[in-house]
Amino acid sequence: MSVYRSPYEAYPFLCDPDGDLRCDFEIMTDRLASGIGQLAALVPERREELLRVDALVYHANPTLRTFFSVTDEEVAWLAARVAALKDETRGLCERFVLPAGTLRACAAHLLRVDCKALVRLIYRHCQRTGETCEALIDLISLCSEYFFLLALWLNHADGFEEIPFHSRNYPAPKG
Repeated sequence: MSVYRSPYEAYPFLCDPDGDLRCDFEIMTDRLASGIGQLAALVPERREELLRVDALVYHANPTLRTFFSVTDEEVAWLAARVAALKDETRGLCERFVLPAGTLRACAAHLLRVDCKALVRLIYRHCQRTGETCEALIDLISLCSEYFFLLALWLNHADGFEEIPFHSRNYPAPKG
């Protein structure tokens, strides 16, 4: 069966077969990087840091089609930023909070969710192909944690108090 190919296609892999998740991954990382760029415009006090995370995501974009080009040092830098944000936000979140708050924090929460969706897609890709993508999974998982902590930091910086969320489905831990 012949598939129509528009001469105006924005990306040459858009007609990849439905079982091939590489283009989906590339579109999702492009979406994530674009969202990070938008957040960098809203958070001038962390602009350079956000643009560095943005570049890491864009370097990861072709990974499933080519190779993982993010260095161990860059992953370590992101892990250190996550650790620093944990220190800066200590006490702001005891368990679960609503993904709410200021515009900047909500943008960070959306990026966190995008990262989780990307990790899920990577796992599906690896299960289908038998490939291993540990470093890529680590990078995007760190990004998810980074954006959660950044959302806490932004809400605090903007004077918004986190709203605790008590799930009806998961009991509070005993202790």
